[in-house]
Amino acid sequence: MFPKSLFLAVSLSAAALLPLSAQAQTPLKTAELSAQLYLTGVETSDPILVLAAAKLRKSLNFRRIDRAPTSDGAAATADPDEAPLSWQDMLDTAAELAVGDDALLGLIQDVRDENTKGVSTGQVYSITSIRSGGTDTYPPLPYTGGEYAEVYIEGQASADLNLYVHDAKGRLVCSDTDISAIAYCGWRPATSEGFTIIVKNKGGVSSPYSLITN
Repeated sequence: MFPKSLFLAVSLSAAALLPLSAQAQTPLKTAELSAQLYLTGVETSDPILVLAAAKLRKSLNFRRIDRAPTSDGAAATADPDEAPLSWQDMLDTAAELAVGDDALLGLIQDVRDENTKGVSTGQVYSITSIRSGGTDTYPPLPYTGGEYAEVYIEGQASADLNLYVHDAKGRLVCSDTDISAIAYCGWRPATSEGFTIIVKNKGGVSSPYSLITN
């Protein structure tokens, strides 16, 4: 008989990937979905959700760059190398939650061993730290008019990070201020111009975070 846990894991992985084909999911939205699945899986101690998150994250292939914001106040003391979570870290968490379930542990190992091509290049990320109550402001980043623009941030699970995007005239064009460690903004600029990205830490502790742009 096909093991129930294995069936659930395969089904959930397929469900997690459904938006990718149904909605032409972008790499940054895939990163956000992966983080949402992971955080929910950790919160509910569900290794299947964490496994689905790892499978999505393994499909991404971002390039790291150096990009420093202007920070208000003292610099955070958190280690910036702790973010973002890798697919290997996610699989390690899934394995810890799946102890005793040999079928699911086998599936986790299969995901660990499988080769994944990764998405095309074009997306870049940087890593920094932000103090509790702090604000990071990035120099204007150029975006092309008429083309879909995206920004995504991801911090530690305990963080509460808010994201704001302003156009060249200082007008707010997008924000994500829910209580979570992740935030996403997507918009379509009318003209080619620079957009200012602002990250605020509303949480009670400092946090490393990654900033990913297309």
